[in-house]
Amino acid sequence: MALCASNPLSTQDDVAASLVRDYNIPVFAIKGEDSDSYYSHIMAAVDHKPQFTMDDGADLVSVLHTKRTAELENVIGGTEETTTGVIRLRAMAKEGVLRYPIVAVNDADTKHLFDNRYGTGQSTIDGIVRATNFLLAGSKFVVAGYGWCGRGLASRARGAGAEVIITEIDPTKALEAVMDGFRVMSMEEAAKIGDVFCTVTGNKNVLAKQHFAIMKDGAIISNSGHFNVEIDIPSLEKLSSSKRTTRTFVDEYTMKDGRRINLLGEGRLINLAAAEGHPASVMDMSFADQALSCEYMVKNHASLEKKVYTVPVDLDKRVAKLKLESLGIKIDRLTPEQEEYLASWSEGT
Repeated sequence: MALCASNPLSTQDDVAASLVRDYNIPVFAIKGEDSDSYYSHIMAAVDHKPQFTMDDGADLVSVLHTKRTAELENVIGGTEETTTGVIRLRAMAKEGVLRYPIVAVNDADTKHLFDNRYGTGQSTIDGIVRATNFLLAGSKFVVAGYGWCGRGLASRARGAGAEVIITEIDPTKALEAVMDGFRVMSMEEAAKIGDVFCTVTGNKNVLAKQHFAIMKDGAIISNSGHFNVEIDIPSLEKLSSSKRTTRTFVDEYTMKDGRRINLLGEGRLINLAAAEGHPASVMDMSFADQALSCEYMVKNHASLEKKVYTVPVDLDKRVAKLKLESLGIKIDRLTPEQEEYLASWSEGT
């Protein structure tokens, strides 16, 4: 086993040190590593000739398929934890370049309904508040993207007293946000009035040049999608006349017209950069999905094609049952009569 970071600011150095000292696990990661160090650490992990990959964003898989193809002959399968990573992997499978089967753990109900929604919602608010000490109550909080992460973040921001605004490109999700009681508008409109912005889309340039040009003085911009490309930082640099670090994880860009825009955590995952990520009590389900998917892959890899698979339903349900048991919660079971009714078409009113 060997570990490396999934994002340059995601590592907690004390945890990494403990894994090395107490568990003798090789760890190639430090908090705040630059891009070169980040990829050199992935290379170091690949030097261990993995038979299985557990990725979070698909950077490891990408390196194996581009720069370290010789190591692919050892790999029998893998898992992927994030929405962004699954998007990349499905694109690889569609193009026919994926060289081994991967289970999309992110798509399991016991992952995205809980980790993405409740975990990201809480830890993102935690990261933003730790970085800024900004009062959310009474502010206009703009959430870009109303997927499961966006749903969780919007709910928690509203709970803190913010007026939450949703931006979306999917009409169904936008309509759902309206029905959930949120204001929905284009980013062009939201950019003019937002106090705090957080992107959770999995896409690039969600906050871009045209938005920076109209943001109010003191606007706070952040990202809780996997990669910092969600914020067009190069354009922000070009529009600014100066940049200074005002707090840890807060870079203040002064625009040429005097307005100031505050970028949190270099645009990287703010819940990991400035906080500690999700609580263990929600990540346990995601990690259970990972473990059971690994077992499934090892037992079935010979019959699996080189594509992206969903977590088998029985494994997903098993994780939910285990979680309920750990909480001491019991639920009902169908009686034989109820099972027969649900399986039949003949009995009606």
